[in-house]
Amino acid sequence: MLVRIFKSAEDYSIAAASEIARLIERKPDAVLGLATGTSPLLLYQKLIRLHEEEDLDFSRITTFNLDEYVALPRSHPQSYHSFMTENLFSKINIRPGNIYIPNGTVENIEEQCDWYEEQIKLAGGIDLQILGIGGNGHIAFNEPGASLGSRTRIKTLSEQTRKDNSRFFNTMDEVPKYAITMGIGTIMDCHRLLLMASGKSKAVAMKNTIEGPITAMVPATIVQMHRYAMIYIDEEAAAHLSGEHE
Repeated sequence: MLVRIFKSAEDYSIAAASEIARLIERKPDAVLGLATGTSPLLLYQKLIRLHEEEDLDFSRITTFNLDEYVALPRSHPQSYHSFMTENLFSKINIRPGNIYIPNGTVENIEEQCDWYEEQIKLAGGIDLQILGIGGNGHIAFNEPGASLGSRTRIKTLSEQTRKDNSRFFNTMDEVPKYAITMGIGTIMDCHRLLLMASGKSKAVAMKNTIEGPITAMVPATIVQMHRYAMIYIDEEAAAHLSGEHE
């Protein structure tokens, strides 16, 4: 596990974009795992700049997103389909047929989850998965207590996660209670992981993730077991670390 501490989220987003650009240059048909939320926004802005100014080519790239709300239409402004379209896909030359995001409006959610797992396998697996982290240590929508071997499935969102996400909705009642999410086992199958976090609110979670024991109560701790995991954080998120890190 490589831990890199940067002055700011701006700095680590530049480094993360460079990591992805090197992957695409080496493997033009790479498979990227993408995340939503505030953590990857700066990264996506850097990738858009690389596409516009340095001709970074996404035409052969395939993407899989970590999660999507259940029962929220794709057209809803807070759906992750809308998030990804607005913040990345509409600004790069990716082919729509190469974009995979779970569909939370299908009648049979279990079949959708099995189908999603199969599509990842058919694509040859995910070369690089981008991850954020919640204040309670969740990754994707794998809340504390989630099985460390879990696969893509429907999950009930914790009240804390719903409160964290309520700032994007008009009222708490509008925040979905369920989501489809890649499982921890699915994430661990990715060839490489890149977890990013910034701010004081993530400092405890990052200390637990990097230096704490591996436990389902802090799902992100499982990245300690990944053969190639990178953690990029700013100085505020690294405030509680006690070990020696770059």
